[in-house]
Amino acid sequence: MSTGLSDGYGRVATDLRVSLTDRCNLRCSYCMPAEGLDWLPGEDVLTDDEVVRLVTIGVERLGIREVRFTGGEPLLRRGLPDIVRRTAALAPRPEVSITSNGLGLKHTAAALAEAGLDRVNISLDTVRPETFAAITRRDRLEDVLAGLRAAYDAGLRPVKVNAVLLRGVNDDQAAELLTWCLEHDYDLRFIEQMPLDAQHDWSRTAMVTAEEILDALEQSFVLTPAHTPRGSAPAELFHVDGGPQTVGVIASVTRPFCGDCDRVRLTADGQVRNCLFAREESDLRAALRAGAADDELAQRWRFAMHGKRPGHGIDDETFLQPTRPMSAIGG
Repeated sequence: MSTGLSDGYGRVATDLRVSLTDRCNLRCSYCMPAEGLDWLPGEDVLTDDEVVRLVTIGVERLGIREVRFTGGEPLLRRGLPDIVRRTAALAPRPEVSITSNGLGLKHTAAALAEAGLDRVNISLDTVRPETFAAITRRDRLEDVLAGLRAAYDAGLRPVKVNAVLLRGVNDDQAAELLTWCLEHDYDLRFIEQMPLDAQHDWSRTAMVTAEEILDALEQSFVLTPAHTPRGSAPAELFHVDGGPQTVGVIASVTRPFCGDCDRVRLTADGQVRNCLFAREESDLRAALRAGAADDELAQRWRFAMHGKRPGHGIDDETFLQPTRPMSAIGG
């Protein structure tokens, strides 16, 4: 077995997604019910020191080059600035980013940038207040927009916006959202809705596909495929009206890119997930708290990664949605 995080199909994970909490201050309809979920008990969640120790092992021993902190909502983690600072101080220095809903970013973007954060991905499905409130069940659009601007002004660029289109809700707003992002110099990425909701209501027929998204955009824009090699990036990029600005489409369901996947995930309670859609996890927290040395933790991590399947299997008749929803896994 190699010293890095390789699997049995020749893929090597260099991109680590770390969930810092399963809690969130929005209630997006495609993620969780209005009343929220049963959150992890505090004692089950990795401490700041435990998070940094595992990230350090990933970077210094296992070849991780990118670290993205996610949730739930990572801005709810009080220790986030210090975790970012300690991660950015590692050698070799990884790229450090967060995926966030943007709430509170207005007050934290500058501090996070000073701590060493490189960039942000912000979830935003609409710029219409009424649609935002319908999707998130919260009237907080202006706070998200302020967070985006604060991130941009703090130099956390490119500021990437992640959007999910929901049939009959905001699927008529694709061009409107792209226009708005172009005007503000944000990089927009549309993401196909994935079967990761807590309610297990996802269905292929209700999902707005990548083809539909592109068809909608091409009613207002001229899109041409970007010439930049995609590599392991999840988004297919298209120049908008000749460029240089682009829009991306992440077709996780209809155009899976599993063969080039370079990601591995660590949940807030210390479980390794070698695939977003995995139904099995490998526990690092128990070994860590039992006194395992870094070498042992690294070897356990390698073993967990080696069993990664060739694909997520959504098209397979036997596919079963992961028990944990996206908010508990980390994006």
